[in-house]
Amino acid sequence: MYDVHTEAMLRISTRLFRLKCTLRKVNIPTLQRSFCSAVSHQVSAHPAFVLKAMTMTDSEQSQMKPDRKFYRAPPEVRGMTTLDREAFAQTVIVPAVRVPKGVINKVVKSLKRCGIPRSGLTRVVKEESSETDNFRLLLLDPGCVTSASSFTEAEAEAMRSFDVPQELQYYVLPLTYDNLKSEDVLRAVLPEGQDVSAAFSRVGHIVHMNLRDHQLPYRNLIGQVIMDKNPGVTCVVNKTDIIDSTYRNFKMEVLAGEENMMAKVKENGVTYEFDFSRVYWNPRLSTEHQRVVDLLKRGDIVLDVFAGVGPFAIPAARRGAIVLANDLNPESYRWLQHNSKLNKVDGKVRTFNLDGRAFIQGPMKQELPALLKGTASIHVVMNLPAMALEFLDAFRGLLSRELSCENNLPIVHCYGFSKDENPKKDMVERASSSLGFSLEDRCSVHLVRNVAPNKDMMCVSFTLPKEVLFSRDSEQTDFTAEPAPKRQKCEETTN
Repeated sequence: MYDVHTEAMLRISTRLFRLKCTLRKVNIPTLQRSFCSAVSHQVSAHPAFVLKAMTMTDSEQSQMKPDRKFYRAPPEVRGMTTLDREAFAQTVIVPAVRVPKGVINKVVKSLKRCGIPRSGLTRVVKEESSETDNFRLLLLDPGCVTSASSFTEAEAEAMRSFDVPQELQYYVLPLTYDNLKSEDVLRAVLPEGQDVSAAFSRVGHIVHMNLRDHQLPYRNLIGQVIMDKNPGVTCVVNKTDIIDSTYRNFKMEVLAGEENMMAKVKENGVTYEFDFSRVYWNPRLSTEHQRVVDLLKRGDIVLDVFAGVGPFAIPAARRGAIVLANDLNPESYRWLQHNSKLNKVDGKVRTFNLDGRAFIQGPMKQELPALLKGTASIHVVMNLPAMALEFLDAFRGLLSRELSCENNLPIVHCYGFSKDENPKKDMVERASSSLGFSLEDRCSVHLVRNVAPNKDMMCVSFTLPKEVLFSRDSEQTDFTAEPAPKRQKCEETTN
């Protein structure tokens, strides 16, 4: 409590503060916290505090106003490479409105647009100076509310209906590392002007990133921040730039957490398990997997040339299709078998450990004559975007003319990357070139996703032309040679 003399001092000090507040809007504890945050960060409960406030400079007074950029990190964290969570502690001044306790929930809902923009922060606090417990302070976003006129007409009308004054109070809010978003932390640490985006994909408990060169000195700190801010993540890895493995998997380094690469994920209701360090898995393709599977009917045939651990093959089998699934990588092949059993479809999935051409020229060639005479639709999935288009020539003259049956030709879904200004046209031209037959007006092209600036992942779908599938002479071309492995960027290999 304070006496008449203290109240008089407060009345004088309000003019010197040059804030849009009155004594009923700013209570002594709030003034104490605000002044101490701006000047010395030391809280004093003595009324002499007000006398000290009367001598504040204009610069010190301006610090009392809310900062529209909700959080400004302490400058000493710039360049930090080993995470020090305590160094991010700060206090920020935010606007607030005084709300009767009985209507606080309704007011919070009405002012949802301008509430504190951080999860984990208390938006409603007690009015510490009040002798009663009848009011609360609703904290607002300083980037959204700068004055009483910042409220929309609907918000102002709601406040009037609940007897909430539109006048603003100011509250000093402590922030810790736990209240910050990962972007806040990285923006404070990395050099100014540098890209701080930390995009990642999550595979079970593992997060994998593709850091830029300027982020590499901070990679362990970035890994720790990502792990801190994403519950359930216990391992963060960074891809290396170059893939030179025959099996198209990428090398990685652990940035933070435990080195446990055994992942368990669930996609579109299907469970997969695998060693993430030895196979490729892309969680961004779940929609594409489902799109293709939705094209299938019970009894259809799926020939998956580059099956990976089964993201097309297994849901297709669960849908009632008969599946022949192949992958060159022995680890992918092993986990493909494991996941087929895990999802109880191993009776519908025949697995092969061959290169793509050998699969087409072997098991596929052997099965096609009988399949073509049936009524079930035949779908060939070729999901190796960096190279799949180059395998299309393996279909040239695959079957002899006397086995020709043209009523049920296979439907091919072939994936590729394009950097062309017209990616759809580019995909059609490249697929046509590999087939030796024009697909113009005989195919559809689907945009799967944007992989990088000016680079798209596409899927070209077409019925395999009879002119390609059936040989025109007795001698067939041998296409069993596997293309030489390419040195590809890690983003260019996608299951």
